[in-house]
Amino acid sequence: MSTALDEAGRAALFAAGWTMVEGRDAVEKTYVFGNFIEAFAFMTQCALHAEKLNHHPEWSNVYKTVVVTLTTHDTGGLSDLDAKLAERMDKIAGL
Repeated sequence: MSTALDEAGRAALFAAGWTMVEGRDAVEKTYVFGNFIEAFAFMTQCALHAEKLNHHPEWSNVYKTVVVTLTTHDTGGLSDLDAKLAERMDKIAGL
């Protein structure tokens, strides 16, 4: 079970470039890669990690751009799982 994300956890997300989604307790980030293959490879690596966490992002891909939204539905907002997945996604993206 996940736990609600505290203010320090939220601050860490914001410092890493994640922004709040208007009207939701969720964060989003846009990743831009060199081409479609790089974007798809990023999504594939993230999907494997998300599956291990049993925590799946809301995301979309258009050519070299991947837009990610993270929130935890069973807690009704941001949780420690969102922070873990965000950190992993940034690491995979090389940020």
